[in-house]
Amino acid sequence: MPYNLHIVLVEPQIPANTGSVGRVCVATETSLHLVEPMGFEVSDAQVKRAGLDYWQYVSVTRHKNLKTFLDSIPPDAPKVFFSTKAGRSYFEHRFEAGSYLFFGSETAGLPEGIFAAYPDRIFRIPQYDERVRSLNLANSVSIVVYEAIRQLECGNP
Repeated sequence: MPYNLHIVLVEPQIPANTGSVGRVCVATETSLHLVEPMGFEVSDAQVKRAGLDYWQYVSVTRHKNLKTFLDSIPPDAPKVFFSTKAGRSYFEHRFEAGSYLFFGSETAGLPEGIFAAYPDRIFRIPQYDERVRSLNLANSVSIVVYEAIRQLECGNP
């Protein structure tokens, strides 16, 4: 399953979420990019506990900040951003192999500059009960990466 997908966590704050995302990355052969500053150290026991015995297999790269990371990837690389503030549902997006899937921090979401720079590349996961402010970061990543794989395996129906 070589879809060359990339999960990008922008300034993650909760180590258990990052560990869980790492486990999903191993299961889906997806690369993990961690954009600093982070609210923990990767060596944190909570990261490894959530990632179980899989953390050693995670293809993970750390980046000093979002600008440096964005400058380091090819300009034509497909970039997709996810936010509860987005107007369009991810159901409307057609995923491509090689996509970079960006998720903001648990506390602040994506930086405001992203909304101005990529207005047509930002999507939300629908939530039907307004009492729920947002979904857990690890759950959101799982939902999106498996939808991307489903579309790629089915020819983007």
